Amino acid sequence: MKNKTKKFNLLTPLVLSGSFFLITACGDSSSEAEPPTGNLTPPDSIATFAPAGNLNADVTWTNYGVPYVKADNLESLGFGVGYAFAQDNLCILADQIVKFNSKRAFYFGPDAVPGSGDSENLLTDFGFLTLGIRDNAEAGFEQISEKAQALLTGYAAGYNKYINETAEADMDPTCAGQPWVQDITPIDLMTYAQGVALLPGAANFTGPLFLGVPNNQTFVTSESGEPVALNFDISTVGIPDTNPTESGSNGWAIGSELSATEQGMLIANPHFPHTGNQRFWQFGIEIPGHLKVVGGSLSGMPGIVNIGFNENVAWTHTFSTASRFTIHRLTLDPEDSEGTSYLLDGESVPMTTKTHDIRVATGPGTYMTLRKTSYYSEFGPIVVIPNALPWGTDGTGQDVAYALYDANLPNYDLFDHWLGMNMADSIDAYKQTFVDYTGTVFNNAMAVDAQGNAFFTDGSSVPHILPDALAVWAENPLYQTLTEQAGLFIFPGDDSAFMPQGTVPFEQAPQLERNDFVQNSNDSFWLTNPAAPIEGLSPLWGPVGNQQSLRSRLGQKMLAEGGSVDGRFTREDLVDRLIGNRNFLGEAVLEDLLVLCESQGATPVTMADSSTVVITPACDALARWDGRMNLESQGAMMFREFAFEFNRDPQWQVAYDPEQPTTTPNTLDANNTVLQQLATAQQRIVDAGLNPSATLGSVQFVERSNPDGTASGVKLPWGGAHNIEGGFNVFRSNMSNDGTILPRHRYPLLAGSDLSAEAGGYHITYGSSWMFAMEFTADGPKADGLLSYSQSSNVLSDHYLDQTLLYSEQPQLRSLHFQQDDIDANAARTATLSGDSLR
Repeated sequence: MKNKTKKFNLLTPLVLSGSFFLITACGDSSSEAEPPTGNLTPPDSIATFAPAGNLNADVTWTNYGVPYVKADNLESLGFGVGYAFAQDNLCILADQIVKFNSKRAFYFGPDAVPGSGDSENLLTDFGFLTLGIRDNAEAGFEQISEKAQALLTGYAAGYNKYINETAEADMDPTCAGQPWVQDITPIDLMTYAQGVALLPGAANFTGPLFLGVPNNQTFVTSESGEPVALNFDISTVGIPDTNPTESGSNGWAIGSELSATEQGMLIANPHFPHTGNQRFWQFGIEIPGHLKVVGGSLSGMPGIVNIGFNENVAWTHTFSTASRFTIHRLTLDPEDSEGTSYLLDGESVPMTTKTHDIRVATGPGTYMTLRKTSYYSEFGPIVVIPNALPWGTDGTGQDVAYALYDANLPNYDLFDHWLGMNMADSIDAYKQTFVDYTGTVFNNAMAVDAQGNAFFTDGSSVPHILPDALAVWAENPLYQTLTEQAGLFIFPGDDSAFMPQGTVPFEQAPQLERNDFVQNSNDSFWLTNPAAPIEGLSPLWGPVGNQQSLRSRLGQKMLAEGGSVDGRFTREDLVDRLIGNRNFLGEAVLEDLLVLCESQGATPVTMADSSTVVITPACDALARWDGRMNLESQGAMMFREFAFEFNRDPQWQVAYDPEQPTTTPNTLDANNTVLQQLATAQQRIVDAGLNPSATLGSVQFVERSNPDGTASGVKLPWGGAHNIEGGFNVFRSNMSNDGTILPRHRYPLLAGSDLSAEAGGYHITYGSSWMFAMEFTADGPKADGLLSYSQSSNVLSDHYLDQTLLYSEQPQLRSLHFQQDDIDANAARTATLSGDSLR
């Protein structure tokens, strides 16, 4: 039962929108939180649906286009937020509704790049059908609370009001008038949310799910059952990247012991793509007497805030190291010649199947129906990855198949969990939301309350494999080897002891409450606070004892240095730490690098290929560098390119010591390898036609795309560091798929770097996004923040580039408005919105 490599054949060219593509047919547990104190009423008393279905919301837009939505019930609140969001980012959400409803091939044909034969739209459409997210949304809508239903129903009505009452000429030209921009339903939004919940897991397995058929079976057929051949090379399907957009973040919650005011403080600094489906959007919400929050959320969050603050609690999140899914190796029943039965606890279990149809555009106004059968085990759907996870005989000589279990399939807690956070009036109430729900999906969570109680937990949905089974797995050489080779957690699928029991309950999740600080910069939970390491948990949460990233070390270093008031932090200190553009590697090695340069002088460095390079330009550039990654920092590019080389082969005198994780490794080993690294970095810059001594602002820039995806030609200078050098306020060029089909220009990057010769530097498309530093005061919360890429992705909007221009002038934040007096004083326009409920 060897898994043979298949290559699909294209036979007939067809035309769609001027481009060619080809397709042819051929032969837990929970407890109640204490009611809030202060002037807010208990959460259960909040009004849900609009009386008599009459939706009403007041919206005040302040400077930079930030909407503040006020309503008397959750449905009207969602209505106002949905309308305001559609005004700013219509095309992004419209695209995602199409994507997660498996309609990409219907509107755009089988290929993401028309005519390329990549079949990406087919894989995406069939993948989400196999995962059943639309079915889950339809089945689960009545299972979520009325509060969540009200938010979704209202948001859909607000979105629809915008597209039905706005002239096409005023809409984003990227999608205005397109047939795929249509009215949506609450089920559409819930389907979208179910898809988002799978972004760090099963959503990346659309290729392996597509290949998940027994040997000698075709992948897709026509409606009549005839095999269909596609020009798709299955060898391109490999081990999925479970963080394809490289989501990251920094988060600090500062408690009373380190706060100059002895009240809570917070840094929120998500590092997310600046384009696509993971853009943040800033807004404020209020239901008088019940709910008042300011913050930012990802696209399509129906009226509630992902990262923000209310009068009593502030919270932020970072991408977690936890695994949200597991892979299970099934032992096929040798008595079943079809290979569609497997052994579980010694009994033969037949796989189940589902057949799905999609309509595929084959040309202007023409379509064909494709049909696919997907296979399922009790652990989940079957996946195939050539040369890694076969359906057939593996390297041990055993006949196997592999199944995918995702703990977020489905996840009905999303909206209730976030709403609970928005309404929390204390750290205890905030913590209770994690007891009641598992809706933060893939995030570490950091929060602090006005009293200065700081809290951390990893709120990810982690498969709950019981401790006894984990202990057996940890001692099994085969499964340890398989896990290491694949880089994915692989467990037995022939023993029900390894069947995940839902998600790991909150009491077994990483968590820590302190009065000094909790923090995270995308390393595991382990060193949330070095004074109280977290250990003894399921390995699915992430590593313990591991070497920390340079960014994590910079965060820990800045916390250890303390603030400006007797070691305590002020809000101004937090702003400085957030956008000060320090560089950990530079602080660690620059002095020794310059000594090495001085000793080398004009003597050529001999490279591995026996060529020679004089590195005086590199050394001159580093001598001019101020150690920061600011606009005016000369030589910053030179150090960054050195950092790329150093990262591949670090040269430290003192090795990593898990007993000293925040200070080791350290001390540059100033040897010939380092000289070669400098030489390689210098030559990359010179060969790109750039000057090693250039200021960062002359080579690092933001450049937007025109609606048709061509480069605008307007390059805005950009200050900021990079992960590779251990920056905190990080940015980078991310040329990979941003999760949408919306067109954008991309510059080719040089091998081993983010530098682009064609672009003339670093084209920033990723990094610090919705960021703020805040503190609680006697007069309420005060904050400075920025949405680095601005509120709107619509080129026609006044708020398409305004915050971007502000940061481009000089890295800076702006005052955020929370109190009504501030909102009114900065109001640019207001509107009273009304409409009918979709119920």
